[in-house]
Amino acid sequence: MRMRPMWITITGLVLLLSTGHPVTATPKMPTPNVSAQQINDLFVEASEKANPSVVTIASERVVRRPFRHPFFDFWGEDFYPERESRGMVLGSGVIINDEQGYIVTNHHVIDEAEDITVTLVDNREVPAEVVGTDEATDVAVIKIEAEGLAQIQLGNSDELRIGEWVLAIGSPFSVNLDHTVTAGIVSATGRSRVLSGRNNPYEDFIQTDAAINPGNSGGALVNLKGDLIGINTAIATDGFSRANAGVGFAIPINLVMRVVEDLIREGRVTRAWLGVYIEDVDESLAKAMKIKTLTGAIVNQVVDDSPAEEAGIQEGDIIVKVDTEDIRNGSHLRNVISSSRPGDRPKLTILREGKEKVIPVRLQELPDQEVLASRGRGEDESEADDTGEQTGFAVADLDSREAERFDIQVSQGVVVTRVNARSKAAREGLQPGDVVVRVGDREVKSVRDYRQALKEYRPGDTVLFRIARGEYYLFRGIEIG
Repeated sequence: MRMRPMWITITGLVLLLSTGHPVTATPKMPTPNVSAQQINDLFVEASEKANPSVVTIASERVVRRPFRHPFFDFWGEDFYPERESRGMVLGSGVIINDEQGYIVTNHHVIDEAEDITVTLVDNREVPAEVVGTDEATDVAVIKIEAEGLAQIQLGNSDELRIGEWVLAIGSPFSVNLDHTVTAGIVSATGRSRVLSGRNNPYEDFIQTDAAINPGNSGGALVNLKGDLIGINTAIATDGFSRANAGVGFAIPINLVMRVVEDLIREGRVTRAWLGVYIEDVDESLAKAMKIKTLTGAIVNQVVDDSPAEEAGIQEGDIIVKVDTEDIRNGSHLRNVISSSRPGDRPKLTILREGKEKVIPVRLQELPDQEVLASRGRGEDESEADDTGEQTGFAVADLDSREAERFDIQVSQGVVVTRVNARSKAAREGLQPGDVVVRVGDREVKSVRDYRQALKEYRPGDTVLFRIARGEYYLFRGIEIG
């Protein structure tokens, strides 16, 4: 199966320095009373338990490519006729129900497939049909009719610990390499924003250094009990190779089974919805908002007629906990909410103006994108463009000529016209066309308001700016020069 490489550049430097202090002996750790044979048996038994539940999936699909010929060059590429060919995609899957023949795999393994063939551990080849797929999590369920299937034992991915041994099982590169077992550890949990170019907004990956290669997608990640704790889905490489580089990712089984339940029952996934646009809390924002925490998710915008609006969530609130679960960042909050059911009533712990507050909210079903977009949506004297000596960016009134070249979606504020590339504002991601609607706790309707608001701060202060960018809002903490 073809897997898209990711560009990750890591530069490491290790220095061994003499301190001049006497070297003391490191105290010996107590030796566990476990033999090498016992450790070896753990790996063997886990492999023997899980391997029969892993299958090889071959999906056949029609590939359309433009047919290039000098005859058509005169009219350009738009006039190239298309040529159809059949292609085969190789992946893996895991049997999760032996009686019904349900197999879980990745969405991208069987996406647009016309024919799907499953090869079992005993080399039987069985046709499969699609039960349902979810591109957002890259999870799919297929079904086969066969006797003597081996159902895998499910583990609990919430109990995973970093450093724990795991095994990856699948069919890398070729059908001839089916049921390959590789070993590694859990390198990290809760990884997000690691798959560029793929539509996976609900990323919460287990990272492992167990060898995962093209063809392993949809295969099993198991612990040393042989219990399924993840579905292998992607690898990260140096950008030049499609092979394993020790950085692989698996979807936690708890998230997978939440999706699988909906796909089997309804053929689609029903997600809960809070109705906020969020971003992570970074050091600049924390400093500007005078808070000590660097965890949680800050609310940039509350969607009209949403559960958040009904519950009283406000822009600038920092969501730090959902019920008893601490929120690490925006991606974590998105996953926690989406894993809930519409109608659930979690209690959100928020920070508002430095004080903690608990707000109960009743979640609704996530609306489609068109409905969501529709919900998301002066008389002042115009002044000349502000130079931006304090902030590193220049602004102008919305009715100025400077503002005419930007597609501005808001009715009040001052538009950013230029950003000094060397400024701290540029490092915070500010860009021309952004509209400043608030400085600190003061609303901004004109350049005059903007200048008055900045007079309250001194050089070195970190100021909280509320920015409108297109249809969305965000916060930025920018140090005043």
